[in-house]
Amino acid sequence: MPATSPAPAHQERRRRRTNRFAALAAGVVTVGALAAAGLPGSATAGEDHRKGGHWPGRYQDVQLLSFNDLHGNLEPPAGSSGRVTEQQADGTTKTIDAGGVEYLATHLREARKGEKYSVTAAGGDMVGASPLISGLFHDEPTIEALNKLDLDVTSVGNHEFDEGAKELGRLQNGGCHPKDGCYTDKKFKGADFPYLAANVLDEKTKKPILKPYWVWKKKDVKVGFIGVTLEGTPDIVSAEGVKGLSFKDEVETINKYAKELRKKGVKSIVALIHEGGFPASTSYNYDCDSPGAGDGISGPIVDIAKNVTPQVDALVTGHTHNAYVCSIDDPAGKPRMVTSAASFGRLYTDTTLTYDRRTGDIARTAVKSANRVVTRDVPKAPDMTQLISKWNTLAAPIGNRAIGYISGDIGNTGSESPLGDLIADAQLAHGKQLDPETDLALMNPGGVRAPLTYAAKAGEGDGVVTYAEGFTVQPFANTVNLQDFTGAQLIQVLKEQVTGPNAAAPKVLQVSSGLTYTLDLTKSGADRVVTDSVKLDGKAIDPAATYRVATNSFLAGGGDGFPTLGQGTNDVVGLDDLAALEQYLTANSSAGNPIAPPNADRITIVK
Repeated sequence: MPATSPAPAHQERRRRRTNRFAALAAGVVTVGALAAAGLPGSATAGEDHRKGGHWPGRYQDVQLLSFNDLHGNLEPPAGSSGRVTEQQADGTTKTIDAGGVEYLATHLREARKGEKYSVTAAGGDMVGASPLISGLFHDEPTIEALNKLDLDVTSVGNHEFDEGAKELGRLQNGGCHPKDGCYTDKKFKGADFPYLAANVLDEKTKKPILKPYWVWKKKDVKVGFIGVTLEGTPDIVSAEGVKGLSFKDEVETINKYAKELRKKGVKSIVALIHEGGFPASTSYNYDCDSPGAGDGISGPIVDIAKNVTPQVDALVTGHTHNAYVCSIDDPAGKPRMVTSAASFGRLYTDTTLTYDRRTGDIARTAVKSANRVVTRDVPKAPDMTQLISKWNTLAAPIGNRAIGYISGDIGNTGSESPLGDLIADAQLAHGKQLDPETDLALMNPGGVRAPLTYAAKAGEGDGVVTYAEGFTVQPFANTVNLQDFTGAQLIQVLKEQVTGPNAAAPKVLQVSSGLTYTLDLTKSGADRVVTDSVKLDGKAIDPAATYRVATNSFLAGGGDGFPTLGQGTNDVVGLDDLAALEQYLTANSSAGNPIAPPNADRITIVK
């Protein structure tokens, strides 16, 4: 797919938007700054009033608003997915309900008031793994919402490839879906903003499938944006989604295009990177620079930040769904801002980049940044309410159907989650329908996208699970697959949770009833899986025996860093995973006898 350029109408819209103003949003704030000092010397930002007229000053503040990992969450996310944790001055924490594009639009629009130079950027995964209101329509509703949010530019993320490069191209350029057609009487126009994919190459042409960078301009101020996704995207996306594509090193790619931008006279550069880190605290306002720069954050983004050329002035990141505002030293030893705004539209980051008109670069010592909460105590944006209503009306006949009943919230957080166990049990039950000899089921935690909440979301009643809610939990349309493995392979699969690509951030598989073992996180590497503790129905796993295992098709292909799961034999393909969950809930629950949340006690975690 060739690189694309914005249409003339897009360019005209961009010119109009540059005349808008922007500013700080109301809301709870955490601020990070690269230095206590402001601008170099005695210069001030803004404009100077001099004899003979009004002259622009040397320094101009540019407001950069950013967010990441929206995942089509147009409506306020449910349960813990719709809350953020705030650290209080006395050391305690509190939670705040957050998210929903009706509120995100209001916050961003308020933030832009009063700012003459403002640009809005995103760090990928705007779509994919989306709730029914967006996912049912191949995420066209989310692209429409992002257009209304006046998003200027975004990098691609791994989930932009869930349906392949051609579908990503359609989201960019517009047109009706090749199979499902048009959903309304109006043709889908595509994104008004450019998707950037600098490190995603067509294997045949060896060129980026979309634009590698984009330059924001207003008057004499220019800021370049380079967009990349994580190099490991093929490991976490279905093989069909990345067919014909190659994913290159993030650092090498950013450095290459930073050099190209500077040759074109663009010296102020921001990298949009769909890869992230793990702060030491879950509080969005945690100071990850205490005691020293970047000391409170770990993960892939740290090495990336330390190696991306000093020519890049700030890094907007994502993927890990964590919130942080950190300064991490660049290769020259100078601090540089690295930010992430959690996920699902619960936060946005407000960064001030001070542009030096004399050099054309950013005065990095003056950069400040803050993560701000998308609170729900502000008026809803009417245009977003209208958009949500339109798509909900189209989705209602499918989404409002009841598929089960629960007696309480079934969460999806923790190393082993109640909902993860429930889904594994559902896949085991479906596996036994396909083959009564099925022994167990394994579910990847990243495939459990949201909790099931007891409280009614709309008018369905407390405890009712609708198809829309089930779709939000499992939106990928993976099939349930059966494979044979030896006991030795099964134990190796468990060890792959904490080794190889999963060593730094363990991916603890959710297990069906009957499978138990101990995971000792005080140890390192494969030793964290206590081999002699692995049992099925109380009996030790026999390394030489054959076990029939149900997984989703993503895991069955070796996804998420589980290559051994791609080596199974005697394959049988069943229904899609959501259909399996629906069958299980329908068969095992009723209004008078709802399912209780599982205890999540199958894996003994030692910390």
